[in-house]
Amino acid sequence: MTTATPAIRLTALSKAFGSVNAVDNLDLDIAEGEFFSMLGPSGSGKTTVLRLIAGFEMPSAGTIELQGHDVTNRSPFDRDVNTVFQDYALFPHMTVRENVAYGLRVRGMGKKERLERAAASLESVALGGFGDRKPSQLSGGQRQRVALARATVVQPKVLLLDEPLGALDLKLREQMQVELKELQRSLGITFIFVTHDQEEALTLSDRIAVFNKGRIEQLGTPTEIYERPQSSFVASFVGTSNIFDENRSREVLGVPGTNSIRPEKITLAGAGSAVPEGTVSLDGTISEVIYLGTSTRLLVTLASGQQLSVLEQNVSSLSGNDRRGQKVRAEFARTDVVSLAPIPA
Repeated sequence: MTTATPAIRLTALSKAFGSVNAVDNLDLDIAEGEFFSMLGPSGSGKTTVLRLIAGFEMPSAGTIELQGHDVTNRSPFDRDVNTVFQDYALFPHMTVRENVAYGLRVRGMGKKERLERAAASLESVALGGFGDRKPSQLSGGQRQRVALARATVVQPKVLLLDEPLGALDLKLREQMQVELKELQRSLGITFIFVTHDQEEALTLSDRIAVFNKGRIEQLGTPTEIYERPQSSFVASFVGTSNIFDENRSREVLGVPGTNSIRPEKITLAGAGSAVPEGTVSLDGTISEVIYLGTSTRLLVTLASGQQLSVLEQNVSSLSGNDRRGQKVRAEFARTDVVSLAPIPA
């Protein structure tokens, strides 16, 4: 069986800043044409990995390959990658067209060809009629699209995106997520996207690497990461989970180990109601009701003292009513319980 050469291959990659291992012996292959996200909290190592791939940092150990070629010791301008940052970094004195064409100009391309390429790149991000404007005349979302056009016009093998949507408001960020995915599909370029926003990673990615303390905690598709987290860290960082430690698992669930259940997998029934076969049933009292618009989060205190988070879709206008103090039975299928590796002490 033949295996295609990955767009990026990281082998035993490490980066230390003094006594801190920001990246710790990392092995990772990113496929050609993949939308790959590196997700994790601040200080988890994801941005350092991006900077190592870009050549802005040099590794303490290990190698970086780009389409099978070792680029570990090459300078940033000698790697066929480009980077889009959160702050856009557009030249304010240049027009939009000149900003987009700048990278081609630096590479020595003739004026006619580079302006044609810049116009086509602006069309690809739906800014065909904005070439003569200055960046100050654009909205935040439009400036971000110009930054994307400038980065892709040179046709890099890999595009690196360092939290590029972080400065946008919620509505614009959601719109740009859709546009970014469509752009990646149309260009066929490998995108490596850094974010701490779990929903953004789940929305955009073909695969996600969840980072923690310089290592990859879990690598998989968005569905795998969310539905089958392998550790307590992933279960609690990606979405919300009810986590039962060893003692609670044995006491409440009747199973060993550390386990979790997602809030939306739990339904509430009246106390004392019949229990379907294959269902975990736990009696408790609603202690808090949090109205979220499209859904309501309910906190249910069990007899054991553990608090369950339950998420209900608001299919009725009465969903937001105060139900605190109500006796309920929390039910969920045993097949929805996920066994986890515990969070290290």
